[in-house]
Amino acid sequence: MSNEITIIGAGIIGVSIGLELARRGQKVRVLDRKGVAGETSAGNAGAFAFQEIEPLATPGIMKKAPKWLMDPLGPLSIPPAYAAQITPWMLRFWRASWRDRYEDSMKAQAELMHVAKTAFERQVERIKREDLIQRKGQMALYEGEKAYRATLPAWELKKQHGFDAIHLTSPEAIAEYQPGLHPRFTHGAFTPNWFNTVDPKLWTETVAQALRDAGGEIQITTVKNILPTETGVRIDTDDGPIETSKLIIAAGAWSHQLARLLGDKIPLETERGYNTTLPPGAFDLRTHLTFSQHGFVASGINGGVRIGGAVELGGLKLPPNYKRADVLLKKAQAFMPGLNTDGGTQWMGYRPSLPDSLPVIGASPKDPRVLYAFGHGHLGLTQSAGTAELVAALIFGETPGLTLDPFAPTRF
Repeated sequence: MSNEITIIGAGIIGVSIGLELARRGQKVRVLDRKGVAGETSAGNAGAFAFQEIEPLATPGIMKKAPKWLMDPLGPLSIPPAYAAQITPWMLRFWRASWRDRYEDSMKAQAELMHVAKTAFERQVERIKREDLIQRKGQMALYEGEKAYRATLPAWELKKQHGFDAIHLTSPEAIAEYQPGLHPRFTHGAFTPNWFNTVDPKLWTETVAQALRDAGGEIQITTVKNILPTETGVRIDTDDGPIETSKLIIAAGAWSHQLARLLGDKIPLETERGYNTTLPPGAFDLRTHLTFSQHGFVASGINGGVRIGGAVELGGLKLPPNYKRADVLLKKAQAFMPGLNTDGGTQWMGYRPSLPDSLPVIGASPKDPRVLYAFGHGHLGLTQSAGTAELVAALIFGETPGLTLDPFAPTRF
């Protein structure tokens, strides 16, 4: 039996785990059907959003549910063709929005974020690619005092968990951080400890190369089956069977399908996110912008601007609806006068989302030799280095940097 550790998934979570294990002397092989950054890690907003601890399931959110079906282009929508299929997940989502669960999720997310931030700094130092990181902060924008005040309880909770912001109460104050915005944005909150990568695909490829340099292997193949054996775990692939001592499943939005091969039913759903990347010169973007009431962001990518976000709970099989990207770009042009929308490239990606917005990090209840590390939603890049260190602690029998009970695969 091989003493190799195998990871399924060559997105940012998988390659970060691989790098951490290889760095600590483990023989590592990563499997992926498309290769490094073949899916969501290639085209996301590129943010290390450490203060984003509020779950998607906020108190009262279910009162808005009927509107989701009525507005297929809104910031949070469910395609009618997918509504029946997602109903069980939505019931869990509704329960996660209750005040007690909401606050518990926020607390657990905050603890994971503190681990993730320190792990990120270690990873940047080891890879020695600070040139790929933009430390320009982030600004959340609000239209009118009422909208701004409605967010203050959440900001207060973030502050209690160690994530503070600079609050801005006029268009003039906003312009000091980001000139050129429409004056409809009267209030904002600037978070200086928010970072971005210049290109999430390049960052993932850089981590993957560091994994290879540390002796790890990345193999492009499709996994067909997973079968625990007396001596380890057998993975059946297009290239034949692979015997491994331990298996880590970090395949993003496809992870629950792999977990089912072992008999584990984990309620993972897919948030389909859309964006348009504009070339250099499109806008003088000084910081990452979050248009909070509209569910999208503007981030700097390779000198250009990426306009993207929103949530479409639509699974893995429905065709993309790029009208959603068009709507976001049109709004961005209105909110950022002078934005040049010519020459953009559209993209759609799959965010792996669990009802409480927390990832699954821990051993399969069916077999302790299989570990899960998926379901990070919008925060995979943000939490990648932290997840890698937590998984490594589990592999080596060490005490993790935080209690993993809120992230257990058995919590559902």
